[in-house]
Amino acid sequence: MIDVRHFDSLGAVQFGWLNAHHHFSFGQYHDPKRMGLGPLRVWNDDTIKPKTGFDPHPHKDMEIITYVRKGAITHTDRLGNEGRTVAGDVQVMHAGTGIVHAEYNQEDEDTQIFQIWIHPDRTGHEPGWGSMSFPDKSSGSFTPLASGRPEDAAGTALPIHQDAAVLGAKLKTGEEVTYSFGAGRQGYLVSTDAPVEVNGAFAEARDGIVVTGEDKITVLALGDTDIVMVDVA
Repeated sequence: MIDVRHFDSLGAVQFGWLNAHHHFSFGQYHDPKRMGLGPLRVWNDDTIKPKTGFDPHPHKDMEIITYVRKGAITHTDRLGNEGRTVAGDVQVMHAGTGIVHAEYNQEDEDTQIFQIWIHPDRTGHEPGWGSMSFPDKSSGSFTPLASGRPEDAAGTALPIHQDAAVLGAKLKTGEEVTYSFGAGRQGYLVSTDAPVEVNGAFAEARDGIVVTGEDKITVLALGDTDIVMVDVA
């Protein structure tokens, strides 16, 4: 089944410096029908104004993956990690036993990110952070960006503590990408910049697309776009 969740139906909040849309229940937005998908708990679509951001705050027992759509995000934490992640790249934070971090848009333009939270396979992991560039993210195929699946080779994707994967594909107008799900697995995907068709179902850019009970999907790009997808059990 393909279930399209239109962007204008998502939870939304605006603080002046932050324009956020929530694919799943988050903060003051609560919808009992949108509480997550397997271990996938949060998918936020955030636009952060220049020279602003999230002041230091704590997290615990969560895998937090940030995909930068436009601009760049700068991360600092009290473990001493610091890094700037630019558009098209990914950072992963393991909240584990506890971590305090901050994220700022230090650029002169808006930064747009997808922030994805996945429950870990257990509590109490060691906290940590890492980022990676993906210059070889090829057109027409999905590339694992962050993964805890055994089939994804170490070093080619940022590790996460869950049998799940965040994948990316770069498509030009008219291109297709096909993806096969394992038995009992499901997915959630978003097109960043252009409409797509997923097994014939139409979705606009930034709509959420739930995939359940499908062995395989074919994504057709109706404009140049990136596809970000989470594969979970």
